[in-house]
Amino acid sequence: MNSDLIKQAWQSRGYSFGVFRDPPGQVWADFVHRTDELVVLAEGEIEVEIEGESQRPQIGEEVFIPANAVHTVRNVGQTNNVWYCILFIHSQDG
Repeated sequence: MNSDLIKQAWQSRGYSFGVFRDPPGQVWADFVHRTDELVVLAEGEIEVEIEGESQRPQIGEEVFIPANAVHTVRNVGQTNNVWYCILFIHSQDG
């Protein structure tokens, strides 16, 4: 997956774009954002838990996390993973 092309595409749609590289066992627990979020797995394995329901997306699959939902992201694989965090950016004019 070409992260530069993906970043350009999402930014053109009004989203920020971050890249995470996590070792096995890394957990980002109990996050809440005021905006919608997408998580996309690029390499390895990941588990995304949203309001207590877990899913394990395939590489390239988008996971939608609605605004204000408590969510956790885990590297459940045996190797490092790479995943993208995409947050909607509200416009400056309203």
